Amino acid sequence: MAMTRWWRLLLPLLVLVAWAGGCGPAQARQRDAGTDCMSDGLRGSTVSATLRLEQHKRSTPRLTSDMTVRVPRQWPHARHLTFGEKSPQYRQAMRCLLLGDEAPGARNEWRAHHPVVTATDAAVTVRYVAYNWITSENPVLVGPWQVIPTGRTWMIYLWPPTLQTVRWERIEVDLGGLNFNDLVEHASLSTENHLVWKNKLPEEVQVEVDPPWQRLLPMRLGQSLWATAGIASWWLCASILIAVAALRAEPAEAATGPGAARRPASAEEARRPTADAPDSGSGQDVSFTRTLLEWAGLSAGVALALLLFVPQGRFSPRSHALLCIPAGVALVLAARPWILGASRTPAGTGPDAPARPADSRHRQALAVTATTCAVAGTGLLVILAHDVFGLPAGLGAKTTTAFGRFGLALLGLVTVWLWLAAMAAWAWRFVREGGLLQGRRWTRCWDDDPVRCVAVVGSLLAAVAVALLACAWWVNERRWKRVNWLVEQPDPAAHNAALSQMFANFFYTDLRWLFAYSWVLTGIALLALLRFRSRPPGAAGRRRHERFPLGPSKPDLLLTVSLFAFFVGVRAARFAGAGALYGIWLGLNILALYALLALGRRWSVLSRLGESFRRRRLAGEQDRSELLERARQYRNANHQMHLLDQGHADGVTCEQLEEKLNEQHQWVVTAYEGDDPPEHISVLDVALAWGPEGHWWSNAVRAARLAFWFGTPATALLVYYEAQDSYARQQALYSPIGLPEFIADLVLYQLGWAVAGFTLGALWRLLPGHRSQARAWLLTAAYGFPAVLAAALIHFMDTDPRQLLLYAALLLAILTLTSVWMDLATFRRERKYWPSGFALLLSIHQLRGLSVGITWILAQLVAIVTIFTSLTH
Repeated sequence: MAMTRWWRLLLPLLVLVAWAGGCGPAQARQRDAGTDCMSDGLRGSTVSATLRLEQHKRSTPRLTSDMTVRVPRQWPHARHLTFGEKSPQYRQAMRCLLLGDEAPGARNEWRAHHPVVTATDAAVTVRYVAYNWITSENPVLVGPWQVIPTGRTWMIYLWPPTLQTVRWERIEVDLGGLNFNDLVEHASLSTENHLVWKNKLPEEVQVEVDPPWQRLLPMRLGQSLWATAGIASWWLCASILIAVAALRAEPAEAATGPGAARRPASAEEARRPTADAPDSGSGQDVSFTRTLLEWAGLSAGVALALLLFVPQGRFSPRSHALLCIPAGVALVLAARPWILGASRTPAGTGPDAPARPADSRHRQALAVTATTCAVAGTGLLVILAHDVFGLPAGLGAKTTTAFGRFGLALLGLVTVWLWLAAMAAWAWRFVREGGLLQGRRWTRCWDDDPVRCVAVVGSLLAAVAVALLACAWWVNERRWKRVNWLVEQPDPAAHNAALSQMFANFFYTDLRWLFAYSWVLTGIALLALLRFRSRPPGAAGRRRHERFPLGPSKPDLLLTVSLFAFFVGVRAARFAGAGALYGIWLGLNILALYALLALGRRWSVLSRLGESFRRRRLAGEQDRSELLERARQYRNANHQMHLLDQGHADGVTCEQLEEKLNEQHQWVVTAYEGDDPPEHISVLDVALAWGPEGHWWSNAVRAARLAFWFGTPATALLVYYEAQDSYARQQALYSPIGLPEFIADLVLYQLGWAVAGFTLGALWRLLPGHRSQARAWLLTAAYGFPAVLAAALIHFMDTDPRQLLLYAALLLAILTLTSVWMDLATFRRERKYWPSGFALLLSIHQLRGLSVGITWILAQLVAIVTIFTSLTH
């Protein structure tokens, strides 16, 4: 039934895709426009052209061509240039003027708008502005210019398809300060930045340019083994990191954490036999550890296989499909989503009370295996029965029929679906075993009706695969219309070839994109392991010991800082354009956070008070309630002291208030073991340093939620800025994975803010600082240390570091706001006594402290606005 539902949904979509692919232009071939151009009438034209090379502060050099042609009215097509832009006569005339006999589709330059046409009684003037980017060593055509960026020098030629025999009135090249050499030496004027020719033939314009090494290096590295080695190092570091974190798991320590305060067991609990509390945690820890080690090995192995055995230069749809389809099946079955997995709660107790019967696991395994094998068999059927679809054995046909494109689309969808299913299966395994799911709704559905679950999830994954294919097809059509904008009836064979290439390349490009983002699964695995180890061993263990850890244990600290490095810290490398150095950035961010924690062990509020204080004053929930009550009394006494200084106190003396304040201070000091108790730490400082929740995990989850919502405007701001960049905008609209990449960026920005908040909450009690804003600033500083190195690299590579500064400023603002709301949550029980949250915040920080905090936040907002304004202008 699952397969029937799946195919009922997918087959109409495939038929629609094949129909859309078959609906090309009219089947009549275009006429050769060159035979009707009557180019002799253009000899009296007046032409001027400008080429501008922009490379300073740009990671991708941009070429802009500005050509103006004044055509005499005697040319038969001159009046057609004034017609509507969609009329056949206009397209014919404009093609004759700009392209001549050149084959349509040969140029992939970009246009901000259609040529601007103005007409007089004697002539028609056409101004055509085009631009393009230098992304590789392949020749670049833009307007009448050709740039060949090969080797250590770039060659610039004026090579127009038309008007070669006309002397051009003015020719100008603006090289932006680069060294150049006029090879023909016919330039009329030469300055540091410009070359100008007057009344010259196009063949007399030949310029040799010496580009800076900062522009040559990225192009060469992108086509060398260094880029592959950098990507491999990233996956290798991620796999090693998760393997080390899994092997360092110590259940006993993880449950308590460093500095955990534990109440002594009661006499009744002490007499209770240890056998009364069955503990299956050891075997379950081994199970989850094995799962993580399997993922670490598989992810590293698949990454190396894709890098070594799938060379991009020798693409073969058949060989790639024969490699990727079995690999997808193996990844799904290796995930084994039907496995019971680990659980801190023994079977038959707690919320997971009903143990799963063996037949339920058998039905789950059968449903997953049957669906996966059936889908894979469909893809293999296309390969084996390629003749039925009219495809060659290699599947790389230059032109195909509608049914052939249907076969290629089916093969691509099958391959992408298998890899999506593998990612979903591993994500489910991590989430389920780590205990990230709240409640039993999803697991109960999976246990009771696995066939239905497989049908629903399979349909959703099929919809995602079809959406990816639709994006690729839509982009291909947009690109086809862009390069053939002057052709009334494009060649159907050429359009067929473009469609066939798109369908043949679909699964390859999208699979590489999917696997590039599968590192998110490593992040989910780290979070699941952190959650798994932060939970108590079972209900009996929770009753026997009330434990409030100061923070994550040593192994859990590695998980926490690794999450921050994965989702937040590596952004610095992305902005620096140093993807090949991801592994290095990952290590730098981890070291920076460990350095911050080393500072926190010495200077944080709770660390300075010592273990004895935490054991005597913060052992359980009752102690925490007392702490909050004393913090409230401390704030009230301070407020009354302020009123007394202003002469507004009623019925209270200064001595009484000083006695109250001294009482709260003695409550802190008497629990301190040592000769020199810290005098400047108040009970309010202790309450704020402890945070709103009892367990550090709860603090982390609360902070993550706050940071997620505070980060939404920041994400919108970053996405808006990126949309202003013409290169990024064109990549999003004209790349096969442009729209999926845009959506992935949105999701990853939000995940980055949430993980930053999670890290702030998890390390809340370990970070130095009396006030919460100081903790936010120090965590941002930990991000800033590698970011400073990234900014130095950006400056060294002559690109713009301001986007990195904008991200850091937004991160600081989000964490600062999160810390303020964490303070409000700490005293949330008092919210009903205050008219507003601002009044409660004022009572917490007092007027002076709140004024400083508001000034600090406003300064951050001013910095953000300043950086953003400089970026957009």
